[in-house]
Amino acid sequence: MSELASNTTDNLATTPSEGKHLRIPGTPEMAAPAALDNPKADQAALDDLERHLYAHRYALSGIMTYSSTIDPPKSSRDSAEAMAILEQEDHELLCSEETGALLDRLQAHSELLTPMQLAQVKVLRRSRAQLVDVPANEQADFTRLTSEAYNVWLRAKTADDWAPFEPYMDRIVNSMRTIAGYKNAEKDPYDVWLDEFEHGTSRAFYDAFFTQVKDVVVPLLADVMKSERQPSRRPLEGKFDTQRQWALARDIMELEGLDKDVMLLLETEHPFTDALTTNYGIIASHVHEDNVISNIYSMLHEGGHALYETGVNPDFNYTSLKGGTSMGMHESQSRFFENYVGRSEEYAPHLLRAMRKHFPGQMNRVTARQLYLIANRAEPSLIRTEADELTYPLHVLIRYEIEQLLMSGEATAADIPGLWADRYKAYLGVRVPGAAKGALQDMHWSQGMIGYFPTYAFGSAIGAQLRAAMIRQGMDFSGLLADGNLAPIREWLRVNIWQYGRSKDSDELIKNACGEAFSATYFTDYLVKKYSTIYGL
Repeated sequence: MSELASNTTDNLATTPSEGKHLRIPGTPEMAAPAALDNPKADQAALDDLERHLYAHRYALSGIMTYSSTIDPPKSSRDSAEAMAILEQEDHELLCSEETGALLDRLQAHSELLTPMQLAQVKVLRRSRAQLVDVPANEQADFTRLTSEAYNVWLRAKTADDWAPFEPYMDRIVNSMRTIAGYKNAEKDPYDVWLDEFEHGTSRAFYDAFFTQVKDVVVPLLADVMKSERQPSRRPLEGKFDTQRQWALARDIMELEGLDKDVMLLLETEHPFTDALTTNYGIIASHVHEDNVISNIYSMLHEGGHALYETGVNPDFNYTSLKGGTSMGMHESQSRFFENYVGRSEEYAPHLLRAMRKHFPGQMNRVTARQLYLIANRAEPSLIRTEADELTYPLHVLIRYEIEQLLMSGEATAADIPGLWADRYKAYLGVRVPGAAKGALQDMHWSQGMIGYFPTYAFGSAIGAQLRAAMIRQGMDFSGLLADGNLAPIREWLRVNIWQYGRSKDSDELIKNACGEAFSATYFTDYLVKKYSTIYGL
């Protein structure tokens, strides 16, 4: 369940070549300024630049996907070497003086550009600004580090031992603080990374957001735990054949509306989604023999990511506009289909029908109401990806608080297991038995994704606001779910969110789709109404 694949994984690069740079295809290296002041030639150069960057992205995504799914263990250094070279060339191409001059000229002639070209220039200029002051060797070192760290994390999690990963965590934090200083020396390092994962956010933004959510969730959870109406898990307990679960996973993709001729389904330790183009989407997931519910909601979650990626305007393929605009908006789509569709009472019969197809003996005596209640059973737990909607934001809050301490230098990797245990006890009242179910449960930190976690909670809140907008605009949301007809819901999201890819930022998409700026109140109101009803509060 988890996250969109990031290009910050798996690399053990070669040493960057000294004194070399990549030239923008179609752009003269040495020419008088007047000769370069040719809008049509610059537009052609923009196309060439985008296609070369796309080729790198395509190769990087493929290598990353296979290294996390089907590659043999001893091949990790080889794939990392290839990724490092590609990322180095990407950095050189985007950050070269020629590219900077090209983008400046295109900006100066903005009246001659199409809306799509204007968006391309905006996105490329922002991406370049985020990288141009970071030395290529610093970025390469970070790539090597995260590659090695990911494999150490995987072994440490399997062994349930924090110690092997601890030195890598310190190195990752130090490297991210250093790189943040290159990006913007005047800005708090953690704010630099928060902004990269969700443009326009900061600790101030998330502090206010989490305060509002926590003020509702904590007392609501306390009331839930006092209730005598806790749903029983017994109807879905037992062993569920893993091969049948993979067949069920494919049916969930079809129910969600994904095109089987576009999607590739793979197996991995920590689920993720990627899309090379709108014609090639990838879901990597896992199944647990003793937890069929995990499979259902992991696939719905990753399917939401995939719907977004493959729902972008196809004209954006091979350009920087392809893909989701931010991690917050991406998580809004994954959490939307996981929760607002998949955990609704109205849609439960359709999920149950798919489950009965593959497990008739075990599922024929389960009712849709029982499935709904089990899927929404609220209780403190250890694993973020398996958490219910109500406690989920607290899992994210814990990570957010620890990340702040790490990035400010108030804590080091050695402190993390203790901080984790203390906060899980304070916020959720559970004891952490070991690293595998504690600070090693997620792979994000091993990949240098400090600042990503808050987007999960933010995305959940965006999804609630989008759902409310659909209903306010006249959509019979509950009726469509009851009919199993997700097409109008997908179309609303395609028109208002997906088609724009990276051409519009999250705040603009939310305002245009909802008629107002982001508000977390839709999320908190939704949680209060839903869990008060289930638990008779």
